[in-house]
Amino acid sequence: MTIVKNDVWDEFLLNFPDAHILQTSVWGLFKQNHGWYPKWIISGDAGAQILFKKLPFGQTFAYIPKGPVGNNWEMMISEAVEICRAENAFILYVEPDQWEDEKRDSILISSGFTASDLSIQPRRTIVINLSKGETEWLNEMKQKTRYNIRLAEKKNIVIQHSDKIDEFIDLINITGQRDDFGIHSNEYYRDVYEKFSQNDRCAFLLATYEQKPLAGLIVFAYGNRAWYFYGASNNEERNRMPTYLLQFAAMKWAASKGCTKYDLWGIPDENFEKLEQEFPQRSDGLWGVYRFKRGFGGDIM
Repeated sequence: MTIVKNDVWDEFLLNFPDAHILQTSVWGLFKQNHGWYPKWIISGDAGAQILFKKLPFGQTFAYIPKGPVGNNWEMMISEAVEICRAENAFILYVEPDQWEDEKRDSILISSGFTASDLSIQPRRTIVINLSKGETEWLNEMKQKTRYNIRLAEKKNIVIQHSDKIDEFIDLINITGQRDDFGIHSNEYYRDVYEKFSQNDRCAFLLATYEQKPLAGLIVFAYGNRAWYFYGASNNEERNRMPTYLLQFAAMKWAASKGCTKYDLWGIPDENFEKLEQEFPQRSDGLWGVYRFKRGFGGDIM
C-alpha cells in the first residue's frame, strides 16, 4: 500500500482539475484541528484522502469525502480497506464525487460495499455554468433574482473583500439563532478561512450599507470548480437585498479564478417537481435556502 505525504498528494491532484476541494490536503489538515486526521494513498492513477475520527475503545470512523480521485479504483480501494483496518476503523464510509447517472460506484459495490441511504454531504445541489459570462448568468436567473441584484445596487449595497473573519462569525451566529439551524464553532470558521485564504482558494465577501456589515459569505475555489459553503446575514436592512448582490459577486470572484462551475452546495434531496411544488410552503431544513438558490439559475444535479 502506498501512503504518501501531503505534498505528494497535492502534486497528484494537479492531474485532476475537476477534483473536489474536500479531497485537497488543505481540507484534511484543516479537519485535523477539528477531531479528524487524514491519510493520503495513491495506487496507479487513483488515490484518496481518507479522514479518520477517533472513537472510544480505540476504534475509528473512516471517511472518504467526495472521492476517490482518478480512475481504476479497484486496487486503490482494496488498499484503502487495509489501511482502515490498520487504523482500527469499524466502517469505511465513501461519498464519491459523482453525479447520479455516473457508474463508478459499481466498483465499490463489486468491492463489497453496500449502498447507504445516509449522507454526510448534501446529495442534491444546483450547479451554475460560469463559462457563459455575466450577461448569460443574469439571463438564466429568475426575474425576481435579477431584480433584487439591481435593487441592492440601487440601494447602495457595497460588496468588499475582507479578512476580518470575526465579522462573518458575528453574522452567522445571528443567522443560526434566527433560522434555528446548527452552525460550527467560531474557531472552525476562523481556521477554515485561514487555511484556504493562504493559497487564495477562498474569499470572504462582505455586504455593507453605510459601512455597516449586513451579510457575508465564504466562497471556495479549486481547479475549475467553486463552492458556496457558508453564508450569513443579520436582521437589518434586509429590504436592500444584500445577499443577492453578494452571491452575484461570489460568482464573479469564482470566474476570475478560472472556475467554470459554481456549486451552490445543498438543496433538499427531492425531485424537481416536488421541490417546485412545496418550496413556497416549506422553510425547514434546506427548504429555506432552496427558495433563495433556485433564483440564480443553474442545473439541479
